[in-house]
Amino acid sequence: MRTIEFREALREALTEEMRRDEKVFLMGEEVAEYNGAYKVSKGMLAEFGAKRVVDTPIAELGFAGIGVGAAMNGLRPVIEFMTFNFSLVAIDQVINSAAKMMSMSGGQFNIPIVFRGPTGSAGMLSSQHSQSFDNWYANCPGLKVIVPANPYDAKGLLKSAIRDNDPVIFMESEQMYGDKGEVPESEYLLPIGVADVKREGKDVTLVTFGKILKVVQAAALELEKEGISAEVIDLRSIRPIDYATVINSVKKTNRLVIIEEAWPLGSIATEVAFKVQKDAFDYLDAPVLRITTADVPLPYAPTLIDAWLPNTAQVVKAVKQVMYVKK
Repeated sequence: MRTIEFREALREALTEEMRRDEKVFLMGEEVAEYNGAYKVSKGMLAEFGAKRVVDTPIAELGFAGIGVGAAMNGLRPVIEFMTFNFSLVAIDQVINSAAKMMSMSGGQFNIPIVFRGPTGSAGMLSSQHSQSFDNWYANCPGLKVIVPANPYDAKGLLKSAIRDNDPVIFMESEQMYGDKGEVPESEYLLPIGVADVKREGKDVTLVTFGKILKVVQAAALELEKEGISAEVIDLRSIRPIDYATVINSVKKTNRLVIIEEAWPLGSIATEVAFKVQKDAFDYLDAPVLRITTADVPLPYAPTLIDAWLPNTAQVVKAVKQVMYVKK
């Protein structure tokens, strides 16, 4: 099977869906003439023209609103935010228009729109450009929220998101655009709301999503050297959440650690922990632990960034804690 970059997988998904359905179009900052801020839309202007690959001003509220209106009128927009940090300018259109329109119209209007772009930290970008709003959007009924962790999942889930009749938040990582992975040449779609067991294990369940999956997989390898078998689950979408896959795993391993790039209060980790204690309490042999970012805005200094983010050592330590392994 061929190996391609994360950005190429996204580009293929967009291109295939735009070829398949003339109602699909891409709009956002620098998506056309500049080939995309992260080169996801490279070459698409030449193929589809300026009416379907649309450059916008730096005005997220405005072009998000145009996208919602286009979706109400039968088109299928893909709105690219250069970063989800900038989506805060447009959050009124996302939450109060896109997410609520079907309910407010009594089912008269579907809003088949995708809002996509990078999320989370990406090195020395400091506090205003390094935030994860995944759980913010997942808190809102009417939205679906996807956070893929590799090229294969990114392509299959983006195609499903574009075909979905509900608004979808599709959150990528700036640090993953160059990641490579196997992606089939033949068409495929992945279902929204289905987690993936990336690694099977019997001693502890590790749940995560997005770019932090790489940290968790590295920790699983370290734990294996010490004779600890960790099952790694990638949620892939955080609204809806595939609780069943997590709970079935916990019933097997009896221990759970949840790892997430987000501030601790109101995190997805908190939600998953609640659901597990509610539906699988009798199977737990230790309290559920979670690993999140530090509860402060992200600093600029590299040493402080390392201290702020979840890391492999934290995961290994947490696993040993739930397994009551003495130091």
